[in-house]
Amino acid sequence: MTSIVSWSWAKANKIKTTLGVASILILATACDPANKPLKSLNDGVNAPVGFSRVDEAVDGLIVGHRLMAGGEYELALRAYNRAAVDQGFSVDVLSALGSANLRLGRLGQAKQLLELAVEKDKEFVPAWNNLGVVLSNQQQYGEAERVFRLAFALDSGKSDEIRANLTQAIANLEESRYSTVNNNNNFALVRRGNGRYLLLKS
Repeated sequence: MTSIVSWSWAKANKIKTTLGVASILILATACDPANKPLKSLNDGVNAPVGFSRVDEAVDGLIVGHRLMAGGEYELALRAYNRAAVDQGFSVDVLSALGSANLRLGRLGQAKQLLELAVEKDKEFVPAWNNLGVVLSNQQQYGEAERVFRLAFALDSGKSDEIRANLTQAIANLEESRYSTVNNNNNFALVRRGNGRYLLLKS
């Protein structure tokens, strides 16, 4: 009985060894550049295409601006947060974060971020304008009118959106003095892009 088991064990090991050697030979043949049937698969129009290396990620600010224009404010905020990680809290990033928070109704956060933006660059017109929008939404009409007037002066009156915002702020301030407040605030947010001020959807 012992000899039969030993013989069977030895036979099984021999079969395993034979199969292992055969597998190695098959793999070696497949990898051999001289093996023309397999080599031909790597040539011609049906050859596999490799992945191209991405050296530079898409700018989070650009992505965020596009999402804001499309009304995707939560996604825009995420893109702006990625921009903050990549670029730091520049005036552009702070202004964009503030604008996204404003669109999401987070007025306190928006105000804080926009105030940081204008503190970083006291002549950054989009941040001043968008801060005015926040103040108007908080019904701080006198302060909003002052901020819009400053944005308008810094912009030298070039932006129609800022001019319209200032006009609306003055009207709200006048109406608030008679306790009749216009709650229909159609203020326009602006951002910097390629040296221009672009209107985001109201």
